[in-house]
Amino acid sequence: MKIITMKKLVLLLLTFITLGYKSQTTLEGDKIIGLWEVGSGKARIKVTKYGDKYGGKIVWLRDPLDEKGEKKVDKNNPEETKRTMPLLGLNNLLGFSYKEKGEYSGGTIYDPENGNTYNCVINLEDENTIQVRGYIGVQLFGRTDTWKRVVLKQTK
Repeated sequence: MKIITMKKLVLLLLTFITLGYKSQTTLEGDKIIGLWEVGSGKARIKVTKYGDKYGGKIVWLRDPLDEKGEKKVDKNNPEETKRTMPLLGLNNLLGFSYKEKGEYSGGTIYDPENGNTYNCVINLEDENTIQVRGYIGVQLFGRTDTWKRVVLKQTK
C-alpha cells in the first residue's frame, strides 16, 4: 500500500475544489440561456452556449417583412456581400464569457439597424431580466437596453 504524501493529497484536494467551482460557475452562467425580447419589442434573441462561450441570434421579428413585402435583410452591414442575408437567423451576440455574479463580458453585439458592432457586457438582473450594454472603447460611452425573458405558453 502506497502512502500518499501531503503534497499529493493537497494537489488532489485542489483539483476536486477547482472542478467543483468550475461546474458551479457553469451552472450559474447557463442561466442566460433562453429566449429574450429586446427592449423595443421588435426582436427576440435566442441565447445559447457554444463551447465555453455564450452567443445569440435573432429568431423572431415583430415585422419580418420590409416595405416591399420581402424578408428583411441585413441591408446596413458594412460588408457588401452580407447585405442580402436575412435578419432572421443572424448571429448578433458573440463571444461572451461568464465572469461572476451574473456578469457576461468579452463579447460583442451587432446592431443591424445601423450595421455597427459594439463591445458588450451583459448583466443578469434576475431570472427574467438582463441589462445589455453596447459600447465603444469604455463602458461609459454606451447604451443599455433591458431585455426580458420570453416564456412560451405550452398548448395541450
